Amino acid sequence: MAFVYSVLSDFEAWERAGLRRGADISRTDKLRSPGPGMAWAARFRFRGRDRALAIRLTGLEPGQKLSFAGKGKLLEGDMVLELMSLSPRRTRLILHLDIRPLTLGARLFLQSVKLAKGRVQTRLNKRLANFARDIEARQQTAAAR
Repeated sequence: MAFVYSVLSDFEAWERAGLRRGADISRTDKLRSPGPGMAWAARFRFRGRDRALAIRLTGLEPGQKLSFAGKGKLLEGDMVLELMSLSPRRTRLILHLDIRPLTLGARLFLQSVKLAKGRVQTRLNKRLANFARDIEARQQTAAAR
């Protein structure tokens, strides 16, 4: 569980991953050590349009939970990543996501996502499974060293 948490809380690695994918990410806080209040401004292209998002770390329970809040022009939301130890070598990652519309257009977009919930959930599950395999591979590489 500690290894999974260390991967999830490696904020600099997440920033680099975003930059590799074409996003412009910058820290907007002055904190010297990781903790609640850390904040980022992200600009990226999604579905042919430039988007901007402000992200803030709202909660940090070492080894157990990370909480974030995000806000853009159309949507705002909260995300909680919770870890549950299933055994010494298995960890469950639980993702809680709450998205709220800020405009009528965003409300219509979220309604269409709700109608396609099965497909959206399947795609999210596949991405999370790939992420879990990546973490497992990293852990095996780290253990081999």
